[in-house]
Amino acid sequence: MPSSLPHSGGQVAKPARSARPAVRSGRWVYLAIAALVLMAWWIVKALDLRAASDTGYWLGVAGGTLMLLLFAYPLRKRIRFMQRWGAAKWWFAVHMVLGVGGPVLILIHSTFQIGSLNAGVALYSMLIVAGSGVVGRFLYLRTHRGFSGELEGLAQLQRQLGLQHEGLHKALAAAPAVEQHLLAFEAEALRLPGRWSKHLRAFVILPWRRLFVRRACLDGLRAALRQRGYELDWGPNRRRTEYLALREQVQDYLAAAMRVAQYDSATRLFSLWHVLHVPFVYLMVLCAVAHVVAVHAY
Repeated sequence: MPSSLPHSGGQVAKPARSARPAVRSGRWVYLAIAALVLMAWWIVKALDLRAASDTGYWLGVAGGTLMLLLFAYPLRKRIRFMQRWGAAKWWFAVHMVLGVGGPVLILIHSTFQIGSLNAGVALYSMLIVAGSGVVGRFLYLRTHRGFSGELEGLAQLQRQLGLQHEGLHKALAAAPAVEQHLLAFEAEALRLPGRWSKHLRAFVILPWRRLFVRRACLDGLRAALRQRGYELDWGPNRRRTEYLALREQVQDYLAAAMRVAQYDSATRLFSLWHVLHVPFVYLMVLCAVAHVVAVHAY
């Protein structure tokens, strides 16, 4: 076995910027949305709500108000004097919260039922807009630097991947099999197949492939550290510290390779998303106004 893993008091150098926080937080966001929808369904059943009741009515008003406030974010981007009102990332974060909270309140208001054709069109257009927003967030985080609104370039992502590779090569000197797994995954991820197969592969096949590669890499790390710990008489705490640090680098590297592989597809799909998202927003607004007028007129 080669001479050693990096010895730095249990700390392994990390790349300057992790590619994973947005992806990691994204998983929690999607789980939270699913939990909120389930909670909304439970509230409707537990309280036996009715859309026409006072509680149901005011929940609809609250949800509609939150949906109207969603337009503050696009207005902030387009109106010059509003652009000085705080950082874009906080506006975007509030936009996402409103985009989840509004639909959840309206779902409770509707009691998950459709009372009329107009109400059904309004509800489904809202759900399409909300679902489109979730998809847009997914694509946005693969083409932008966090929520700052700053677009990242492919060359910049490739440079970050190259820097991580240099650090990882040193860190994995005693675990060459792990490095080979990572390099093979990178080569596979960056191949350029046909146009539509590329999009499918980038967002469906590669994430699953990444899970298997991650498992193989972590198994290899544990084996290498057991051997190294035996040679240097490391205790359990030292082995765990070394393992966690190297695991972080491995996962960052896999995430960076994924971002490079998905960048072109995400950019194209994000442009298409803008084209499809806006008409449904207009349809939602028109149907919501018609629904409110119909409720109060009849």
